[in-house]
Amino acid sequence: MRRKVFFLQTRTWLLPLCVLLLSACGHLPQLAQDDDAAIPSDYTYIIGPGDSINIYVWGNPDISTTATVRPDGKITIPLAEDLTASGKTPSQLARVMEKSLAKYVRDPQVVIMVSGFQGVYSQQVRIIGQLSGGSGGSGSSGGIGSGSSGGGISSGGGLSGSSGIGASGGAGGGSRFSARAFPYKKDMTLLDLMIQVGGLGQYADGNRASIIRNINGDMQQFGIRIDDLIEDADLSANVKILPGDIVIIPEAFF
Repeated sequence: MRRKVFFLQTRTWLLPLCVLLLSACGHLPQLAQDDDAAIPSDYTYIIGPGDSINIYVWGNPDISTTATVRPDGKITIPLAEDLTASGKTPSQLARVMEKSLAKYVRDPQVVIMVSGFQGVYSQQVRIIGQLSGGSGGSGSSGGIGSGSSGGGISSGGGLSGSSGIGASGGAGGGSRFSARAFPYKKDMTLLDLMIQVGGLGQYADGNRASIIRNINGDMQQFGIRIDDLIEDADLSANVKILPGDIVIIPEAFF
């Protein structure tokens, strides 16, 4: 009877171990520099919630203004309320405003300039997992601390122009888990993203990292080699980053 109990107990921990080993043996297709993954030639930044918009109406300084896109994607300006801005390019929004202002202004000419870039989620580059904590504000476990140079939010410290949440904070020591999002920049590469993030965390396994990418409406996952890129200066691992990419950095097995 005792042998039977021992056998059942052994199977209890053996099964998850086998599953773990099998998953570790599975290899994702590697993303390479020469992969046919070019961004569209007509790529244009799309306005998203949180963006700051400077609106110039030629010859009408009284209605030229600055507005921040609300969480519902709309803005309010003089003579026009609740205009949808999110999901439009700056030129598309300018044409919408011209139609709206034409009721009050003769032949309005509108120019839109965007700042404080956030963009729509479908164009943001998101990175999650074992990331460096940086040198921003400290936070308690599971908390949120402010970044040192505006815009960053993370328990291990934020970076300018990014937002992130850490699962276990510390003053500049890095967190076991954190996530950040960045507006896509044209011709961005994996190295550019790593510079923006500030590097990997202490427990990261960069060569088991992966990118989840939308290809013709199908979400596909590819392996990337961050350790080879950073530690060995292997530039063949410096792959392209595309709008909407999600980068996953797993924890190393010890």
